[in-house]
Amino acid sequence: MIREAGLEDAAELARLITLLGYPTSPEEMASRFAKIHMKPDYQTYVYEEDERLVGMIGMIHSFHYEKNDTYIRVVAAVVEADRRGKGIGKSLFMHAMRWGHRKGAKAIVLNSGNRKERQETHEIYRKWGFEGAATGFYKKITTQDLGLK
Repeated sequence: MIREAGLEDAAELARLITLLGYPTSPEEMASRFAKIHMKPDYQTYVYEEDERLVGMIGMIHSFHYEKNDTYIRVVAAVVEADRRGKGIGKSLFMHAMRWGHRKGAKAIVLNSGNRKERQETHEIYRKWGFEGAATGFYKKITTQDLGLK
């Protein structure tokens, strides 16, 4: 069953985000998700089986600078390893697209790391119709960058 995530799901969301490769404690997720949950341009869906979360997708409804359409940016998506290949991820993405459509979004986008363990996932995205059309960059902001000590 897919449903909207609630504040009571923080511990399970922490477990899933950790599976995604971003170690997170239940306390950290409770703090993060309390902020995310109150923002109307954010949405989190979870896939629940037997009272256990086995997958999640978190996204943001965003605006372009370069055109008038809006889009959905998937920020996090994960399905437990032993539940993959059963349509859970695709169902979560369909819910994300329906939510985006209701918001007026014309596209759904995501970034996925160029790590070896993500290659299989990249192939799934291509199978679902996603195009690998961009290269992402990131840089941590340091006090040295800002001229601060």
